[in-house]
Amino acid sequence: MNELFKIINTFFENILFFDIFLGMVEGAKMPFVVALLIVGGIFLTLKMGFVNLRMFKHSFDIVRGKYKTKEDRGLISPFQSLSTALSATVGIGNIAAVSIAISWGGAGAAFWMILAGFLGMTLKFTEVTLSVKHREFLPDGTIMGGGMEYLSRGLAQKNMPKTGKVMAVVFAFFMILGALGAGNTFQISQSLAVMQGEISFFNDFPWVFGIIMATITGLVIIGGIKRIATVAEKIVPLMVVFYMLMVFWVLGTYFTAIPDAFALIFREAFSPTAVAGGMLGAMVQGFQRAVFSNEAGLGSAGIAHSAARTKYPIRQGLVSLYEPFIDTVVVCTMTALVVILTGSYLGGTEVLDAAIAAKQGAVITSSAFGSVVSWFPTILGFAIFMFAFSTMISWSYYGERAWVYLFGAKTSMLYKLIFLAFIIIATVTDTGTMVDFSSILFLALAIPNIFGLIIMSGDVRNMLTEYLNKLKSGELDREAIRD
Repeated sequence: MNELFKIINTFFENILFFDIFLGMVEGAKMPFVVALLIVGGIFLTLKMGFVNLRMFKHSFDIVRGKYKTKEDRGLISPFQSLSTALSATVGIGNIAAVSIAISWGGAGAAFWMILAGFLGMTLKFTEVTLSVKHREFLPDGTIMGGGMEYLSRGLAQKNMPKTGKVMAVVFAFFMILGALGAGNTFQISQSLAVMQGEISFFNDFPWVFGIIMATITGLVIIGGIKRIATVAEKIVPLMVVFYMLMVFWVLGTYFTAIPDAFALIFREAFSPTAVAGGMLGAMVQGFQRAVFSNEAGLGSAGIAHSAARTKYPIRQGLVSLYEPFIDTVVVCTMTALVVILTGSYLGGTEVLDAAIAAKQGAVITSSAFGSVVSWFPTILGFAIFMFAFSTMISWSYYGERAWVYLFGAKTSMLYKLIFLAFIIIATVTDTGTMVDFSSILFLALAIPNIFGLIIMSGDVRNMLTEYLNKLKSGELDREAIRD
């Protein structure tokens, strides 16, 4: 199995992730996918008139239920859809990906992660709006949305039916593999590495951890999106608050050093002493790990949001603005401060050096918390367990919808069994290889998705203009249901 993953890694690296040479930095190279995400984020942010900043308050009003109407259609509430999408993003990526980015790109990588979060808000807004606009209500009562739907349906409306269909099939294929990799095996491999440090039993019997995770995950995902959303809306807010309390404890300990930490982040963002590639290395690590955490530009979150009860696609797109903001701008920044203030990303011990080499970011973050309070890693182990669980239940749904798109609803249960089997496989497979495997397949989603978003961006901008006109005229307030 390990050799199979290495073969797949090599294939995708050679075919999809060729580097772009940037003459402004001698010898520096940027992966094509990262460059595509940066260009796409800047383009859409400008085209949508900085919707990520100017519509922030209105999106909060939508989340709290102010604009419900009698014409809303869907299976779950906007808040449940946001919680489901957040459960897929607020997870191991916030703990492991941040540490990996800073360990490999220096403290300056945190700056580029924050910037990626702001650009990601517009990417997320655009893809979620298109997901709801082109969603399909199936006879079995479920809803199909996400990249495979708006690529096939949206591009068909642009007189590109064949291109759209091919891109949709490629997207769905990558989504399935990404769900099994980033949404499953990466979560297990990272959480197992931390749990083994706290519970020695799992060192000898790692597969037991896999069986435990497979069992509790199976109990949820068999019930479909409604059960997933119900669980997500309960545990996601609790997880975020729980984790942030630990962060604030550490920040309180190093309170006087926080200004120096921010100064270091900004200084190294533009002239860093990074491990790999100077300023460009920090930029690449920051953007790549930010996307790995918040998924903006990948088209995955639209699958969850397409099930939301809403009348206007734009409205749910505005709700999604909070995903990259909470995930990257808030949670990832807090994690970055903990890692930088404690100096854990610098290594210096056999355990930390090995963790950096194997890309076991969760171990680095655990060490950072443990350097402040000795028993914090035990609590963090529980948090990581819950983060991994919440991410897997959402990503199982993403992959399942892509599977149904390719193979039909009748084969849905087969996919779920494969997903559960991969949980166990991840406990007996080399961690470093699994991280590479998941990262490559995960980012591959951006290639068809970003091109589709750019082509259909005019439609989203027109819908946004129409929605804003209705908001200014008071029409949206008049049609809202008053509780």
